Amino acid sequence: MTLAFHRLFVANRGEVAARIARTCDRLGVTPVFGVSAADAAAPWVRGREAVVLGPARAAQSYLDLERVVQAAVQARCAALHPGWGFLSENPRFAALCEQHGVTFVGPPASVMQLMGKKTPAKRAMRAAGLTMIDGSDGVLADAAEAQRVADAVGYPVLLKAESGGGGRGMRIARARGEVASAFAEASAEALAAFGDARLYLEKLVEGGRHVEIQVMTDRYGAAVHVGERDCTVQRNHQKLIEESPSPALDDAVRARSLEAAVRAAQAIGYVGAGTMEFLLDAGGALRFMEMNTRLQVEHCVSEERSGLDLVELQLRVAAGERLRITQAELTLSGHAIECRINAEDPREGFRPSPGRVTRWDLPSGDGVRVDTHVEAGYVVPPHYDSLLAKVVAHGPDRDAACDRMIEALRAMKVEGVATTIEMHLAILAHPDFRASRYDTRAIPGWEV
Repeated sequence: MTLAFHRLFVANRGEVAARIARTCDRLGVTPVFGVSAADAAAPWVRGREAVVLGPARAAQSYLDLERVVQAAVQARCAALHPGWGFLSENPRFAALCEQHGVTFVGPPASVMQLMGKKTPAKRAMRAAGLTMIDGSDGVLADAAEAQRVADAVGYPVLLKAESGGGGRGMRIARARGEVASAFAEASAEALAAFGDARLYLEKLVEGGRHVEIQVMTDRYGAAVHVGERDCTVQRNHQKLIEESPSPALDDAVRARSLEAAVRAAQAIGYVGAGTMEFLLDAGGALRFMEMNTRLQVEHCVSEERSGLDLVELQLRVAAGERLRITQAELTLSGHAIECRINAEDPREGFRPSPGRVTRWDLPSGDGVRVDTHVEAGYVVPPHYDSLLAKVVAHGPDRDAACDRMIEALRAMKVEGVATTIEMHLAILAHPDFRASRYDTRAIPGWEV
């Protein structure tokens, strides 16, 4: 079935834009790319319609709300997909699209506003029946209140930006005497990064696992989950490896949590693809952290297990269609794992490695998927995220998926820039990773 709209403005770049375009091509929708001057001749733009938004700096191109919406209107696009990153979780952007008659592929601006602020989001999720991490009931008035709450919940504690993300605006206080300085530092960083100095406080759960649940809803109240993903292997709160299902989750906790996530999405009137993020503590409790009101980078592992095209579902829901699948009809099979291959040197503190890719040989075969925007000769710019490709392996079980991933990464040859391939191979082969004996505090098999 064709969509109600035929031209889609893609307000993103790189792998994101290439991924959305792939679904557009299959559905007979024309993607129109908004690009910076640095990306005007990039591989994913070649032979496509594109509008140059501005200079290389993201603030003057990909992050300029008015310029992006104006470009979508001028390109006669009935809808806009924000992808993931950049403006994808900006409620002002979603509202601006709607004001100009452009369908925003994502939840309503009001829901995005609710879930974008951590305190109201937690209140809504608590009311929907999800378990929270102990901490402040809302935004902290000052360092003195932070001290009182920290004393009450016990140390260590984590001070976090109300409008935060990506690990910025966060500080740990392990003892009473560290709260005041942690508050000051987190507040200053949050103000600089997000224009909002407000903080809240949580009990720091150490030794936990990062688990997230993929939900998909339509505007008529129907909702499904597409299983959970384990994103525990991280560096500075940036995910490196994601997999589904989580090898650390008890079956009973899994079933209960998946059902609760669907109810929570319905309770807040969510529309589209969204991800609820949790921390699995040492006692086996899954505690809500936040909701990402967009599709995630790692949505590929959920697609491989379900056979769904989540971008297609996003577009159909945005076009006013009902979800075409019920929970009873949705089958999740096998195990899928994703490695993010970045242009970084993990042996040099993950230093970015922009430059020309002189060799680009990709793996293939049964159960192997590569999402990328790169080709030989591509120049990795220094202005943006360093992601080169996402390699996904799917197998009947976790060991098979890991073995398939190792084969794929060994077959992948990249020259001209440093990459994280070597690090991923070390992790995948490490006994602690294979036995699922790790948490968010360290990367198994790799010292940083």
